[in-house]
Amino acid sequence: MTEPVRILFVCLGNICRSPTVEGVFRAHAEKAGWDAMFEVDSAGTSDAHSGKSPDHRSQEHAKERGYDISSLRARQVNTDDFERFDYIFAMDSKVLTDLQQLQTLSSQPKAELALFLDYVDGRAGQDVPDPYYSGAAAFDHVLDLVDEGSVALLRFLLKKQGVFGCSC
Repeated sequence: MTEPVRILFVCLGNICRSPTVEGVFRAHAEKAGWDAMFEVDSAGTSDAHSGKSPDHRSQEHAKERGYDISSLRARQVNTDDFERFDYIFAMDSKVLTDLQQLQTLSSQPKAELALFLDYVDGRAGQDVPDPYYSGAAAFDHVLDLVDEGSVALLRFLLKKQGVFGCSC
């Protein structure tokens, strides 16, 4: 088997959006039968929540849709990530700018940087909004975007790997 495609999803604190995407993307890849093709992780630009599990609201809303993200733990993105991962997807434009600046400190960066929603028709350049200071509807909205984005990203990456007609 060839090397897996390594993907990192990044938000600010790694307790709401990026762990949700990590869990949802993995589930979609597994459901489509292509999970072995991917190595998936998430991180935050801040170290404020390092070692903590995802926000309880993110866990609850994800679980309601059949996704279990309870075992994930927050960590801060570092310069080695730009050398280890093939793709790093930011949840919003501020995070993307922070990642672009951090990438300049990496000795041999290979990761392609993009916004997570760039692969969804009609959503290129859009942010996945941070639900942390909002109510239940914001967490549901994030899950809607994450589901849509995960399917689109999975299709894009499989096509790029030469896999056509996936069941995703």
